[in-house]
Amino acid sequence: MLRGLIKGDNAYVPTAALRLAVRSGVDVAALLVTEQGRVRGDADIVFDGAPAHPSGSVRLTEGEDGTVWLDTDLTGVEGEIPRVLVVASTEEGALRDVRGLSVEVFGPDGTTVVGYEVTDAGGETAMVLAELYRRAGGWKFRAVGQGYLDGLVGLAADHGVVGEETPTEDSPTVDSPETETETEMQAPEAPQVAEAPSAPASMPAPAEIQATSPQAPASLPYASPAPYSYPPGTQGPAEWTFGAVFEPHVLTGTGNEVINVDGVPPGPVVVELAVETDGHTSVWTLDARNKDEDLLVNSTEVNFRGRLLVVVPENGRLRLKLGAKGPWQVVVLPLAAARLLTEDTLECWGPNVLLHTGGTTDVAFHYRGSSNFIVDSYDLAGRDDHTTLPDYRWPHINEIGRRRESLPLPEGPVLVHVKRADGPWRARLKQPSAATAWLRRARR
Repeated sequence: MLRGLIKGDNAYVPTAALRLAVRSGVDVAALLVTEQGRVRGDADIVFDGAPAHPSGSVRLTEGEDGTVWLDTDLTGVEGEIPRVLVVASTEEGALRDVRGLSVEVFGPDGTTVVGYEVTDAGGETAMVLAELYRRAGGWKFRAVGQGYLDGLVGLAADHGVVGEETPTEDSPTVDSPETETETEMQAPEAPQVAEAPSAPASMPAPAEIQATSPQAPASLPYASPAPYSYPPGTQGPAEWTFGAVFEPHVLTGTGNEVINVDGVPPGPVVVELAVETDGHTSVWTLDARNKDEDLLVNSTEVNFRGRLLVVVPENGRLRLKLGAKGPWQVVVLPLAAARLLTEDTLECWGPNVLLHTGGTTDVAFHYRGSSNFIVDSYDLAGRDDHTTLPDYRWPHINEIGRRRESLPLPEGPVLVHVKRADGPWRARLKQPSAATAWLRRARR
């Protein structure tokens, strides 16, 4: 046990460059607060996502054996900051489960000045362990040990830390028609489409077509060229590592078809579809018994286009039943051809498949259609099996009509699947504030 102060005790420390060791295995932050006990803004939060205060007076580094170091130069702390709080939190379990939770202060010569070991933690998931504070022209160290059962949410509220508000299913932001501008893309008039009805009974029985690679009909306004080249804004085969990379399979036809695509590596792929039509478009996957399995498209959109997420079975044969009135083109692509999410705005129409390869963030959507808008995502980090998809993550988006929605994303790689979208939409990654990034550790 570290011999030092007990909870509530305090002691003078040198007004010098001190090192604080926080043990063991917890998330650590420092809050530089005013006389009112509140941060002035994001810059006063020092954590692993923002490890240095702009003044240079507090820096955070991670050491070995779960130790986090806070280098605190008390001579450089701004005059309007009378207190520096040392905060610990857990992502799993409670602080009572952390063995050896302590703070030790080392002087400029490397010797221990003072220390505090937490011995009475309970079900809290966040705690102000200690603080350095000004007193009588110098600095003192106090063993605080103030825990929060509501975790970082409660601790942050007490100290003026405010993260960005992001719309949720309980508090969506709906477009107001009065505020729309004339320059926005407008969705075509279309009746609301139910989630998963069967194709119209009057649709004729489909014929069979085998995969070939002809040029797309010139009359298709949204068709991709063949042979396919990876466009700007996609990962491309060199950077993307989940799933096989293969040459695109291009198919064309007119009207209703059962489409067979042989020789595709098993696993998730992107199916790009363009149909020149003013009627109904539907796409089903077919199972091994030749029965309808998953409904991928059920749309009355004029001139349908979109990108679908499909999992190719182990035998490498993809079978799709397409209901279409008019000429169409299908391109089967590897996931490497999906659009990459960045902080730049993507302008899209219809269903799509997007990739996120960065750190923890949010993706903001602005949907301009009138029917279903459904978005889910798949966390691919650490998955060795590239032939299947994990269960989709929670939360997801499932709304009707024009919306502004945000979806939280973990560290990539993540597959973001815009499953239903009969209309135009935009997407971009939000740059989180330091407060938002820190508060993402909070329990939900």
